[in-house]
Amino acid sequence: MTAAATNFTATQLMLIKFLGTPIFGICLSILVFLLGQWLFKIGKGFFLFQPLFVGMVLGIFVLWCIAQIFKVTPAFVFTSLYWPGGNILFWFLNPATIAFAIPLYKRNDIVKKYWFEIFISLIIGLIISLFLIFYVSKALGLNNPAIASLLPQAATTVIAMAISGAIGGTPAVTAMACILNAVLIYALANWLLKIFRLKEPIGAGLGLGTAGHTVGSAKALQLGSIQGAMAAIAVVIISIVVDLVVPTFAQLMGIMK
Repeated sequence: MTAAATNFTATQLMLIKFLGTPIFGICLSILVFLLGQWLFKIGKGFFLFQPLFVGMVLGIFVLWCIAQIFKVTPAFVFTSLYWPGGNILFWFLNPATIAFAIPLYKRNDIVKKYWFEIFISLIIGLIISLFLIFYVSKALGLNNPAIASLLPQAATTVIAMAISGAIGGTPAVTAMACILNAVLIYALANWLLKIFRLKEPIGAGLGLGTAGHTVGSAKALQLGSIQGAMAAIAVVIISIVVDLVVPTFAQLMGIMK
């Protein structure tokens, strides 16, 4: 914080102390998400009102407004007050990710039958996406840290953020990339399935789970139990593959020294 920002009144200091408690981060996250759900409902499923996306944008905006009120420079310093509560909610991403095993278990007959095709298709798809991300990013003039932030986005958010930090990327940028992927896949799922003629439930589920993560899996479940199970296994397997492949890819392409 700047020197000017430290000249707070007693009331302001009390407020800042409250904002630094876990209850602030938890309440902020829940409120912006509920607002996103409400907008998504009244907007009749408009993709920009997807609760996860709305919650992210509104949460950042609220923290920025608080920083402006207290004249904190740079503004991102004030976001540290969010993390005591934010980290508690972030912890729940781990069991939420493990919960994908439930729809997978319900349709394990399909997994046992097509396990080799599923695994190979996900690996090939990931390798192609890594090269596309790398060369498109280079063409746009992005530097290595920015590219490193984008490479793990095929994995679910909590895993992608950890990989991003390990290869020199910015986890916050990775999280945003994962969320934007999910929002776009949810919005364009029916159109994409039609364009690519993915009438086969297994292929549709794998595609939605790989590209859309949790939100894509929710869309897959709406289409059917097979699609939902395939999306679940895609989220799990692609995250493991990303963890194994992306660091090696980053080294080979000179992104991670």
